[in-house]
Amino acid sequence: MSLLSLRLGTNDLDKARAFYDATFGALGIGPNTAPAGYGIIIYKLSGGIPFMVGKALDGKPATHANGGTIGFIAPSEEAVTAWHAAGLANGGSCEGPPGPRPQAGNKFGAYMRDPDGNKLCAYYGLRIGG
Repeated sequence: MSLLSLRLGTNDLDKARAFYDATFGALGIGPNTAPAGYGIIIYKLSGGIPFMVGKALDGKPATHANGGTIGFIAPSEEAVTAWHAAGLANGGSCEGPPGPRPQAGNKFGAYMRDPDGNKLCAYYGLRIGG
């Protein structure tokens, strides 16, 4: 089995676009690939996996998961720091500043929440499973 896509909800597509354009740019991921006026934003992650953000299809407010975290691989410690700074400058909130993480074998990482409260992390050098 492999991952088809990953989609998060947002209540403000423009805020989400600014946040993800900035944070993904810090990790070397290209800009949103969805056509102008499209109801979601789409980024192509490594391996071609689409990461999408859009309003909930049922018309209800988007909410975030308690206990859920989406992790990204960064190419360097500097990229982790730039990712975190870009997020904070674009409506994100800090959940753990850049630095060595004891819970991850002292690998360099950072945590934040996007403008809709989704918890994200970026790590340099961390591999999970196998």
